[in-house]
Amino acid sequence: MGKMEHEVKKMERLQKVIADAGVTSRRKAEGLIEDGRVKVNGSVVKELGTKVTPNKDTVEVDHVPIDREEPVYYLFYKPKQVISAVSDDKNRSVVTDYFTDETKRIFPVGRLDYDSSGLLLMTNDGEFANQLMHPKNKVFKTYIAKVRGKPSKESLHRLQTGVELDGRKTAPAKVKIKSTSIKTNSSIVEISIHEGRNHQVRNMFEAVEHPVIKLKREKYGPLTLENLRPGEKRKLKPVEVKQLKEIAVT
Repeated sequence: MGKMEHEVKKMERLQKVIADAGVTSRRKAEGLIEDGRVKVNGSVVKELGTKVTPNKDTVEVDHVPIDREEPVYYLFYKPKQVISAVSDDKNRSVVTDYFTDETKRIFPVGRLDYDSSGLLLMTNDGEFANQLMHPKNKVFKTYIAKVRGKPSKESLHRLQTGVELDGRKTAPAKVKIKSTSIKTNSSIVEISIHEGRNHQVRNMFEAVEHPVIKLKREKYGPLTLENLRPGEKRKLKPVEVKQLKEIAVT
């Protein structure tokens, strides 16, 4: 292989290089490029097809050079009333506030609602995040929802087979009632979905007229919150990262 051919082979799309550096997801990196916020070797680049050579070409986002970091992967127990973001214009608590000891530029994989708690993955690996969040992935997320009333068999069947949200039917879900309380007129329901639409679980229960009172994500694929309390975190084991990557592409 000639030197020129070797160089071409090492080149990668600009948005992938930005995502791999842990700046943001690949999709959001595309927006940064189109907005003229990215420079390559000192020149603004707005073309999404642009290819660069990692660790050779100088890439800047908002005038700050990016460096490809070693990937890190965390499982975080997000408390309620914490934003699934790296910053907030209303000065509310964000998930990265719990990672002050981490020097790498990590961000959440997807999101959990402000008022929801539970398992959230954090990483600086944009490719990994993009893979897990892809609409076609089959990584099931399991939630425990406290809802108003007791869903009937018909309501459970609708949740299982799909309900209409914004003109589009949800994918099949796994649903079962864990317990009910006549005293509080509420039920505890376990629901597993592999989609990631905005406020999806809350909207699904709203669609069958059993609004969510409290929501917690307990599982993400094979991962659980075992031995963690709200606000605590742990690094993923290499085998867990491998499992998630394998599940996401099957």
